[in-house]
Amino acid sequence: MNKKALVVFSGGQDSTTCLVWALKNYEEVQVVTFNYNQRHAAEIEVAKAIAKKFNVKQHILDLSLLNQLAPNALTRDDIEIAAGEGKELPSTFVDGRNLLFLSFAAILAKQLGFANIITGVCQTDFSGYPDCRDVFVKSLNVTLNLSMDYEFIIHTPLMWLDKKETWKLADELGYFEYIREHTLTCYNGIIGSGCGTCPACLLRQRGLDQYEAERNEVGS
Repeated sequence: MNKKALVVFSGGQDSTTCLVWALKNYEEVQVVTFNYNQRHAAEIEVAKAIAKKFNVKQHILDLSLLNQLAPNALTRDDIEIAAGEGKELPSTFVDGRNLLFLSFAAILAKQLGFANIITGVCQTDFSGYPDCRDVFVKSLNVTLNLSMDYEFIIHTPLMWLDKKETWKLADELGYFEYIREHTLTCYNGIIGSGCGTCPACLLRQRGLDQYEAERNEVGS
């Protein structure tokens, strides 16, 4: 396959880790960011700033229709951010989001002549989101290849990593501090360490604490 990769990029911890991973592994890298009327416009601005920092071309595509089709806490101020209980999905789940993101990314990748699509979805810490599962990504990969008669490969470098291991990967890639300070993972739109109370921040911080404890133990 060719050495060109398109990264699905939000400016968060996971997608930024995927970006630096891609820059280590591919000759040409571009990113695609989706505007789906996110709760916080800061997400788009952070993604722009990081793309500029790494000198990669960024494509911003409008998927605001998602806000109309699938009301959720990531796009609506009047829906409370809440973790799911039992078999209930978190209020931050957006029906069809990764299906649409990867489908539009594939259309763009084909126009660019890129064969590789990289996404930061993860089944280990996926909060029950069905479109973060490995089986979904593999199934969609086959469908995209058939639908456009073009051989895509969807890469998921974080699929089987927990948050501790994702921090470790960022460190191994040489961007631990940058990702810690400049990415936006927080559901309340706070860059870096975030609000400290939303589910995304709690997951991120728990993984960070575990990794730093492990690193300190090895170094002692």
